[in-house]
Amino acid sequence: MKKTGWKYLVRFGRPAARIVLAGALICSGFAVSGAERPPATADHSKFEALEGPFENARDVTEACLGCHTEAGKQIRETTHWTWTYEHPETGQTLGKSEVINSFCGMAITNEPRCTSCHVGYGWEDMRQPPPAADNAVDCLVCHDTTGDYWKFPTLAGYPTDKPREWPKGSGDMVQPPDLENIAQHVGASGRANCGSCHFYGGGDDGVKHGDLDSSLVDPPRTLDVHMSPDGLDFACADCHTSWGHQVAGSRYQANAADTLGIDVPGHTDFSRASCQSCHGDSPHPQQKLNDHVDTLACQTCHVPEFARGGVATKMWWDWSTAGRLDENGEPITEYDEHGHPSYLSEKGDFRHGENVVPTYAWFDGTVKYTLVDERLDVDHPPVAINRVEGSPDDPGSRIWPFKVMEGKQPYDTERETLLATHVFGADDTSLWSNFSWPKALKAGSELSGMPFSGNYDFIETTMHWPITHMVPPAEQALDCASCHASNSRLAGLPGIYMPGHNGNLWLDRIGWLLVALTLAGVVLHGLARIVLKGRKSS
Repeated sequence: MKKTGWKYLVRFGRPAARIVLAGALICSGFAVSGAERPPATADHSKFEALEGPFENARDVTEACLGCHTEAGKQIRETTHWTWTYEHPETGQTLGKSEVINSFCGMAITNEPRCTSCHVGYGWEDMRQPPPAADNAVDCLVCHDTTGDYWKFPTLAGYPTDKPREWPKGSGDMVQPPDLENIAQHVGASGRANCGSCHFYGGGDDGVKHGDLDSSLVDPPRTLDVHMSPDGLDFACADCHTSWGHQVAGSRYQANAADTLGIDVPGHTDFSRASCQSCHGDSPHPQQKLNDHVDTLACQTCHVPEFARGGVATKMWWDWSTAGRLDENGEPITEYDEHGHPSYLSEKGDFRHGENVVPTYAWFDGTVKYTLVDERLDVDHPPVAINRVEGSPDDPGSRIWPFKVMEGKQPYDTERETLLATHVFGADDTSLWSNFSWPKALKAGSELSGMPFSGNYDFIETTMHWPITHMVPPAEQALDCASCHASNSRLAGLPGIYMPGHNGNLWLDRIGWLLVALTLAGVVLHGLARIVLKGRKSS
């Protein structure tokens, strides 16, 4: 009897099953390209509890919790709420409340500006935990579908309750949101919901990540084949799946080499935050390409450049030049030839990049941070704000693409540690108010509780950001010559031998000698046949 279906696949093992299942998923994905999502099972405009009136956003949360009784508790147990992460491999305590980055330094001392991206309301002092009440959770920032909800940048997570000017000095007024209408039109989170914070990390559109910016709200297929409405129209949550509001996918502990393959409910980890969870571990019809998957991350070939959507990303930030004023004592703004800010008195010098070729490194998913109490190697800059772990000898490591952010940041010259900087606030000690580094650093120390000797300078730093979004169609992936060539993208990486790039003088000589001997043999053989044929004919 002819074997067909899954019994046949089981006979030939899991790899064959995965290939067929991957093909089915890919085909089905293209079949539903641009299709609408299934209709919701509830029309929130019909819920009496959401009719209002609502005096403030917390009242909306109270109404939500009337049905979603466990949501508040769930949110308050996530890293989106606590802003802390206990790293299981390194033992470091990380998170936005703990680490210094290469952009605005630390969130702590700069609330309520930084906590405007907290998924709650009213976290005004990060020396204290976030508010403990369930109604302090912001449901609307993730579930608004109208596009009219906006957390005001200086109100510790609240939307404005009255007309307010923003940006300051612009004359543009932001109006209070229509909470009743927004509450009645909540739904599943979309790209714009997640992007309202993640696209604008570091203070503006596209500044921080390099592969996340507002161009992904409605991207063309050439920018991101997964998120484009002309592609698969994925929301962030289609890959960053959640369980009790715990969202999969972490840059502190990434899944650098997903060996589980296609995600099968009940048999794997319920996370689709990896390429392999949909495409499997043998995604290509050409076996030679599949031979690379135990060395290369999918993103290495399939995200050839980042910041490709018309939004530039910051690549260099020099805080040491901040504070320069014009002859009238007013702040200075300068732009580069592309119209991007190149100098601000509040922030120093910048360099931006678009269509940037990533930096490549071995990565096992673990990232170690230079914490505020760690002594720096000031004699050998740049200082690595974070370090990606991995090596060619580790079977769990892959070659990954990264954005490497560079710049200069303040440090304590006596203690040789990084410093917390108080940059935001209307008080006389914030850098953006008085342009005085001594005041800003002293206040940063006092507000954060971190020691400061009073003596400071600036040191060059680097910070790695993994690149995994902005995946173009397969025909735009790197070709073989991108790596297997004298000017290889992977030049200098340890532990790999690439034909076409790497060479050995004696091996090359032996190879060419064999070619010459082969050619000589062919010529001699041909001449011998000609001579012998002539003798026979005579």
